[in-house]
Amino acid sequence: MSIKDKDFIRFNYVARIKETGKVFDTSYEEVAEEAGIFSENKNYKPIVLAVGTDQFLLGLQEEMKKMDIGESKTIELTPEQAYGKRNPEKIRLIPMSEFKKQNLRPFVGMPLTYENEQGIVRTISGGRVRVDFNHELAGKSLEYDIEIIEEVTDVTEKIKEMIDLYYGNPSLNLDDVEIEVEDGIAKIKLGILAGFDQRSCQEVTMNKFRVASVLYENIDEIDKVQFIDEFKSKEVTDDVATDDEIVDVESDATEDNANDEDVQNDTPVEDDTNIDIEFVDEIDVEEKSPEVLRR
Repeated sequence: MSIKDKDFIRFNYVARIKETGKVFDTSYEEVAEEAGIFSENKNYKPIVLAVGTDQFLLGLQEEMKKMDIGESKTIELTPEQAYGKRNPEKIRLIPMSEFKKQNLRPFVGMPLTYENEQGIVRTISGGRVRVDFNHELAGKSLEYDIEIIEEVTDVTEKIKEMIDLYYGNPSLNLDDVEIEVEDGIAKIKLGILAGFDQRSCQEVTMNKFRVASVLYENIDEIDKVQFIDEFKSKEVTDDVATDDEIVDVESDATEDNANDEDVQNDTPVEDDTNIDIEFVDEIDVEEKSPEVLRR
């Protein structure tokens, strides 16, 4: 069976730099350990890709479309198909004074964010810091060992896999995620481990938009996504205080960016030991557009 856009494909992979053979990413735990890149914060298992999205290199996906379910293949990508050629204009000299203003002491190899760009310190000399803002794999040819296992067709499973992709960590049990899909609405209750106690408010919100955009752009049965976050105190009685926050985001084909409107109702709570708070983030689309969100 051929692979096409909007298919949800489960696959394993090993990614390496062609020139050196160095493995820089993989879905296999044993390979990660052997390559010295194992991370406790990553789930090592086959992943699910919504084909045509920006979850993986588009150049890689174009080659995967030429494969069949159950097939294994080594795919070679040129720099142009991968992370592009190195751009000398992305190497900048930053005065040491800029670091001192923020009480930072730069060192060679230090990753940093400067003017909303990710870079790495290459050299330090004469009161100036040379920072490379090229992607670390820019200019390199890559090899991917791909094993396509199966196509995921169940809607609930598709939703869980996208949650796992964007929220995934060893503490998140997908079996605890509650999902209901009815009349074009997907209701998702993630649980506390995917909430604000694990990530910043900004990261949680962005992950919701990312998951939602993939779902309603690639699953015909879904037009609206609701995220429900429930927080409970250790002691809960019949006297319950409720505070709802609803965020609506609509997208149409003429807009490049999602707009959001926050509506928050504050209810005073006298006894903070008996609290049951439910937050609902609702993401709605009238016309599905591939430009709703791009990472």
